[in-house]
Amino acid sequence: MQTTHGTAIRRLALGIALAGASAGTHASMGNIGTSYGIFPEDLATAQALSMFNSQVSANYYNPAALVKDERGELTQAIMHAEQELRAERPGIENDVLSDEPSQSVLVGMKTNIGSLLQSGHPIHLGFIAGVEEYGKEMLAFSSEASETGQFMRYGREPLFLSVGAGTRIWRGISIGGASRITLDSTAELNTTSNFAGETENTELKVGAEPAIRSILGLTLNWGDTFCPEGCFLSGLETGMTYRNSSASSTTVNSNVVVPGPFPPSDPLNLAVSTIDSYQPEIYAFGTQYAGDGWRFGFTVEQRKWSALEEELEKDTVKDQQDLSGNASTYAEFDDTVVPRIGGEVDLFGHFSVLFGAAYEESPLQSEQTPKLNYFDNDRIIGGLGLSATYERTRFFTYPIRFDIGYQYQQLQERDFTVQRAGNTETVTTDGDIHVVSGSITFKF
Repeated sequence: MQTTHGTAIRRLALGIALAGASAGTHASMGNIGTSYGIFPEDLATAQALSMFNSQVSANYYNPAALVKDERGELTQAIMHAEQELRAERPGIENDVLSDEPSQSVLVGMKTNIGSLLQSGHPIHLGFIAGVEEYGKEMLAFSSEASETGQFMRYGREPLFLSVGAGTRIWRGISIGGASRITLDSTAELNTTSNFAGETENTELKVGAEPAIRSILGLTLNWGDTFCPEGCFLSGLETGMTYRNSSASSTTVNSNVVVPGPFPPSDPLNLAVSTIDSYQPEIYAFGTQYAGDGWRFGFTVEQRKWSALEEELEKDTVKDQQDLSGNASTYAEFDDTVVPRIGGEVDLFGHFSVLFGAAYEESPLQSEQTPKLNYFDNDRIIGGLGLSATYERTRFFTYPIRFDIGYQYQQLQERDFTVQRAGNTETVTTDGDIHVVSGSITFKF
């Protein structure tokens, strides 16, 4: 009885501590930068050309590319992701497990801060911020076990923050560094409670501090480096980037006094530590070749998902242990390689069409993860977009750029075994995700 009641109070403590952050939301093991793309250009090319984009989204994908346009930039974007994630199981007619949309507002800005230095050497500073539910929800956070099953990488996306800078170090060679910023939240709960969950004399202290993870980038323009006057290498670029792993975390320490079994002199001490929106360590290599009015390229990413196994072992919500403390199952993750290909072609001078495709293999190798009941599928991704430049501006120095991007993700069918109320059943999972994004960009 004591263990059962302790489990109930642990859930109560975690629920109270997280209530102020985001009640009833569902986040994911990912973020908009890796799941979809930050701006329409990234969605449309399936992130294949993101390492070489001149927009401020390069701050996240390859900060060295911030130098591609000497002008400052202010971009505002809005994104809507509509998802239908299905799990077909015997005896159930409605197989839609999740159809909650993700809706984000993003803003990005970059500027040259080289004038701060006496040398005047150009240094381009970039900043990106994204907020869920069209700006109303800053901290989408959810961590839970599930009897019915849950998709590992889809849901509401948490606060997205990235700050970085890039500069040229020699002709055609640029480097950059940035940070992905997440929050590590802490809570301390002191309360008196009964087994019905009724509390009194409650004291709750909540705090948060930023967790900074590094992003490094390098770009080589072969033509500018080896033949500034022009040769067959002109237009050929190569980029390499590294993005460190990151996650949002919450830690709850609580002292709960339960009259009767736990006197005030011996309170029930509970500690809960859990993560959400995990992003693996990513190494990326890409090349693009650009000509007069067109460019094509590809990117290959290696994602170190295997490190998530250790993170889940430290997670007191997702640790998958029985009441005796023994591990009841083991979630196995493999590192994955993600190939991407895309292009852009100019039309009629002021318009350009963007397109791209990618294939993402699921890192989840376990077909059964009792208590967690995680689902994850291989994904085929396709994107299409349109970019337009409006030059007849009356009040602005430079033309205004409008972008719209669409991305479709198809989750391939995969069978999982779900443990529910002591019984097991086989479910077939798949899904469709439609993402639309639009943006407006001002240069200065």
